[in-house]
Amino acid sequence: MTKETVKTRPARYGMVIDLDRCNGCGACMIACAVENNVPACPEGVTDRTGITWMRVQKLSNGQSFPDSRTAFIPVMCQQCGDKTPCVSVCPQQAVEVDEASGIVDQMPQRCLGCRYCMVACPYHARYFNWWDPAWPNGMERTLNPDVAPRMRGVVEKCNFCHGRYQEARAKAAVDGAAERAVEYTTACAEACPTGAITFGDLDDPGSEVAQLAKSENAFRLLEKLGTGPKVHYISKRAWVRAAAGSSLAAETREVRHG
Repeated sequence: MTKETVKTRPARYGMVIDLDRCNGCGACMIACAVENNVPACPEGVTDRTGITWMRVQKLSNGQSFPDSRTAFIPVMCQQCGDKTPCVSVCPQQAVEVDEASGIVDQMPQRCLGCRYCMVACPYHARYFNWWDPAWPNGMERTLNPDVAPRMRGVVEKCNFCHGRYQEARAKAAVDGAAERAVEYTTACAEACPTGAITFGDLDDPGSEVAQLAKSENAFRLLEKLGTGPKVHYISKRAWVRAAAGSSLAAETREVRHG
């Protein structure tokens, strides 16, 4: 087989986040914004009009001191698989699940800004771009050339660092990699100082992410909805795992936002 005809194996990329390691520092949010050219929020932005592909939320067990306990939960697009609400409601086919990677792609060129997908998303992980992207003087030199900024009037979200994925695909083609999935990691996983985020191919039984996802302490947010998220969480604390089946809006409050 020549390099020109080499094709890499399809993958199902996913993530496992250890909530017992997460300290809520927000480094993952900053790395995500820098990697994906998410602009600084303009003056007057609110929680409803700002853009951040990733939010670190705070979860409480609802008890009074000294029995009060908290946990921090990074929440981004959960990359639904079995049932993808945003895909089913988009009238423009601006959202689709990539068969080669399992990633839920958002295509701003097709988006007409109706925001149906935002209403359909049970994880509140989509954001409408109310302003044309702008950066303070000099910061435009820091933009990632592999990621196109999005225009005003479209919805955007986490895409598991699509620019990094495409770069890894190109490298695999040059190297002639066959019969294996493209290997890369996301900016948030790379930046996490506590190593709480693990990224990889869930369909590779030998991968660390696949093994962690099968842990007895692993769970997914709002799993009862049957959307089949590819983002898994781990916690040894029973109250944290139990709270995952409740509404994010009711059980959590945002502590850091971009």
